[in-house]
Amino acid sequence: MVVLLTVLHTQLLGIDERKNKSYLQFTGKIILLFVILYMGLRPVSGFYFGDMGTYNMYFESYQEGNPIIAKDDVAFHLFMKACSYVMTAGTFFLLCAAIYVLPLWYLSKKWFADYWFYAFLLLVGSFSFWAYGTNGIRNGMATSLFIIALVFTERKAVMIFFLLLACAVHKSILLPTVAYGLTLVQNNPKKYFYVWLAAIPLSLALGGFWENFFAGLGFGDDRMSYLTEGNINEDDFSSTGFRWDFLIYSATGVFAGYYFVIKKGFKDKLYHHLLNIYLIVNAFWILVIRANFSNRFAYLSWFMLALVIIYPFLKQRFFLKQHQVIGYVLIAYFTFTYLMNVILA
Repeated sequence: MVVLLTVLHTQLLGIDERKNKSYLQFTGKIILLFVILYMGLRPVSGFYFGDMGTYNMYFESYQEGNPIIAKDDVAFHLFMKACSYVMTAGTFFLLCAAIYVLPLWYLSKKWFADYWFYAFLLLVGSFSFWAYGTNGIRNGMATSLFIIALVFTERKAVMIFFLLLACAVHKSILLPTVAYGLTLVQNNPKKYFYVWLAAIPLSLALGGFWENFFAGLGFGDDRMSYLTEGNINEDDFSSTGFRWDFLIYSATGVFAGYYFVIKKGFKDKLYHHLLNIYLIVNAFWILVIRANFSNRFAYLSWFMLALVIIYPFLKQRFFLKQHQVIGYVLIAYFTFTYLMNVILA
């Protein structure tokens, strides 16, 4: 309903009109509060929310005074144990939801000022948003901490702190962190477009080679086991093979970046970093696309997809009726989410 109402505003009002700005501010605050409360106050259930049951088991163990035995993602377990002393499991999951959602709001406000709600709505309307706030909770929180790091690119100490914290919450964030490091050395999008395109025939031609290759690098945690050992963690998502549907979904960000940077000459250093991180990490996923539950690797780029698409629209004018085009983007982007999570679920 909110997406449709927002699209209606894009068709009837100018982006700078007072009525539109008032709508964006009011609706944005309501949706921010609603999403945190709706997600955070859900029932504590592993049946409906996957890994939530496992997290609750850890939380109850820490409430009983048991020590931390986890060897990976220690920061998350330290956080959970500290929370177990002062709050219930329900409050803990509410806090996790706030940590997951608030950085998306904060980045949107910092980057897009009066028009932050367009970016925020795209972020919370993303295909994987709900799943990583209710199931892959650690991963979702870690990606949000990574997003906060991007806000502080001009304050290196703060940025490094959030990058390290994100990696300590979920080790998989090492991949986008390394990708960001590469963009500091080489930030030319053209080269990364070639990398992304090359990943498709390499994946098609070499099949399972890439899964075995990356699994053999010795990352040392159960997430890499998805590449070679099947569904050892009993996750719900089980579609395997070369996922053309997800590749097309990923390609929307690639097309957006190509259109704005190459065709329209959009020169924005921060956007180039964001786009290049997306291209690198998504190319990695394409190489291992056949792996069981490769969506867990896809998410390491997908959490940035909404920003890759919407950023240029809110920074520079490219179209005569750009506000209307933003509406078309909103409805098209959310339609995929609705199709996958409601119609085809």
